[in-house]
Amino acid sequence: MKKIGFLSFGHWSAHHAYSTPSASDTLLQSIDLAVAAEEIGLDGAYFRVHHFAAQLASPFPLLAAVGARTSKIEIGTAVIDMRYENPLYMVEDAGAADLISRGRLQLGISRGSPEQVIDGWHYFGYEPLPGETDADMGRRKGLEFLDRLKGKGFAQPNPYPMFPNPPGLLRVEPHSAGLRERIWWGAASNATAVWAAEQGMHLQSSTLKFDESGKPFHIQQAEQIRLYKEAWKKAGHKREPRVSVSRSIFALVTDQDRLYFGQQGKSADSFGYIEPEKRAVFGKSYAAEPDQLIKQLAEDEAIQEADTLLLTIPNTLGVDYNVHVLSSILEHVAPGLGWR
Repeated sequence: MKKIGFLSFGHWSAHHAYSTPSASDTLLQSIDLAVAAEEIGLDGAYFRVHHFAAQLASPFPLLAAVGARTSKIEIGTAVIDMRYENPLYMVEDAGAADLISRGRLQLGISRGSPEQVIDGWHYFGYEPLPGETDADMGRRKGLEFLDRLKGKGFAQPNPYPMFPNPPGLLRVEPHSAGLRERIWWGAASNATAVWAAEQGMHLQSSTLKFDESGKPFHIQQAEQIRLYKEAWKKAGHKREPRVSVSRSIFALVTDQDRLYFGQQGKSADSFGYIEPEKRAVFGKSYAAEPDQLIKQLAEDEAIQEADTLLLTIPNTLGVDYNVHVLSSILEHVAPGLGWR
C-alpha cells in the first residue's frame, strides 16, 4: 500500500487555454480539487509555495479552507521556504489550520531554492545573521519553528495582563498537539536528508536533487532515502519515518490525454544547474498507456522506497480534467503496482 496525493504549483495566467486566469480562480479551484480528490479516494492534497510569482504563495488560508471543506484527506505543502517566514507567526497560522482540519496537516518546509527575485527574503524583512548564509537562516528558522511547535512556554507574562494568564511562561496560541510530528523537510542532497532525519522530520524528495554520483535520478534518490532511513534509526526516534517523492505521471487513456501528454513519455533524466556550481539531476516525466506505465514505474527505485507518492498536476487545465488524471492513476495504474 502507498499513500497517493496530488501536488499543485497553483499557476494562473490570462492565457486563453488556461482554466485559471486569475489568483482567485486558482485558489477556489484548489479547494474544489481537494474536495473531489477526497471523494475519489486520494490520500493527500499538497501545494507548492513560491513568492513573487503567479503561483500559490500564502499556504495557510488555503490549507484552512481545504480543512474546513474536507474530513479525511491529508493536507500539506511541498514546500514552504523558511527564509521568508517568521517562525512564531507561522506556529500560530499552522496551529489554527491544523485545528480546523482536526489534525490532518502534513507541512513540508525547507531552506528554500532559487526564487523569482534576488534575495527575495530581504523584501520580507529578513536577513541572515552575521556569518550565516541564507540557507543557514532557513535551517535556523526551521529549527525554531519545530521547537515552538512543542508547545512549551518561553515568553515572560505581563504582571498586569488584559486577561488572566495561566501560571508560568507563555507559548503562542493556538497550540495543536501532534503537529510537531507531522513536519517534513524538503532535501536536495544526501547530507540534508540525513540532517532532517536527525531532527525528527519526515523527508520530501522532489523531481530533482543535487547530482552526487552521476547515476540515474531515481537511483540517486533511492540512495538518498536509504541514507535518511538509516539516520532516522540511528537517531533513535520512536515513531516511524515517512518519505514522499514527487513525479509527473500521466496514464494515457483518452485521446485528450495523448494530445496533452503523449510526447512526455519520451522524456529522460536531464542534468543542469539550479544554483551556481551545484549540478542537479532532474527526473523524467512518465506518460504511457496504463500497462506500459505499470512496467516503467515498477523500475523506479525511489518510488519503491517511499511510502507516499505526490503526483504533480497541470492545475491550469481545470478541476474536472485533473480529477480525470488522478482517477486514471488510481483505477488503471495503482492496483497493478500493489499501491491499492
